[in-house]
Amino acid sequence: MSNKPAGLSHDALWPRAGGWPAPDEIAPGKRIDAALVGIPASQTSLSATNAHETPDAIRAALYRYSPALMQDRGVLDKNLRNDPAIIDLEELTVADFGNVSDPDSPAGEARTIALMADAAKASELVIALGGDNSITVAAALGVWGSDLETAGLITLDAHYDLRDGVSNGSPVRRLIEAGMNPERIVQIGIQDFANSASYARRAQEFGITVIHRDDLERRSMAEVMAEALSIAGSAGGPIHVDLDVDVCDRAVAPACPASVPGGISAYELRQAARAAGKHSQVHSIDLAEIDATMDAPDDRTIRLAALCVLEAVAGLSQR
Repeated sequence: MSNKPAGLSHDALWPRAGGWPAPDEIAPGKRIDAALVGIPASQTSLSATNAHETPDAIRAALYRYSPALMQDRGVLDKNLRNDPAIIDLEELTVADFGNVSDPDSPAGEARTIALMADAAKASELVIALGGDNSITVAAALGVWGSDLETAGLITLDAHYDLRDGVSNGSPVRRLIEAGMNPERIVQIGIQDFANSASYARRAQEFGITVIHRDDLERRSMAEVMAEALSIAGSAGGPIHVDLDVDVCDRAVAPACPASVPGGISAYELRQAARAAGKHSQVHSIDLAEIDATMDAPDDRTIRLAALCVLEAVAGLSQR
């Protein structure tokens, strides 16, 4: 599936990421390592958004990057002596399952659940490209299937997403109401002045583990993700990781309507994406809350999302 931007240079020794084939273009019987699913949801957003434009914009941005991973020599010397110093992600099989049509309606959520389930059956890791944050409900339920009771959820988000109703502000509450145990939910990056006291109390009452934005000034993302993965995976079930890009500083993510000055860095979000991809219980990741039509002229938010896709695949290559 090609969304390649015009004007990019060509070098036979510098292949570009992205442009991954549809599943029916992959040899029969060949295992798919990672799957992409586009979920262009935007109609229930609390902020005006064209987030439905984002999945294809992320696909186009992938072409700006290489699929080669330059392993950190410090990590290599300590922990990975037998691994190659350079990892080529082209050695993995990635399939693009296309976009869900009209994902905002109840019927669209059902189609999303079905497509995510198909992608999960065919692959080890499904990466959902949003769309607003309402996609987390159907994306997670589709992959969890009958494992809902043992499933875990990690969100990187400035917001609790525990609002009443059906919107991009309610996916965490809706998943709890669907039957998941809130004690296996970890929310990373929650911001002051971006949430109400009522929803903060609701998170406490549910027993959700909240890692405040300030905690990330005292602790590394690697340490925080290790804790989150341990809690979310404590019942041995599948973990869904929601990368709501408005957890990032507004200078990093201007295309996120609700991003806050003082959020996390692009590098921290990339670290989280790789840690998620590397963990064997993480079967699905979503990227949400970007409005591609609001991005800076340099497309910094969309490019960050594309890099998070590659980080997740890089993590998968290290399982």
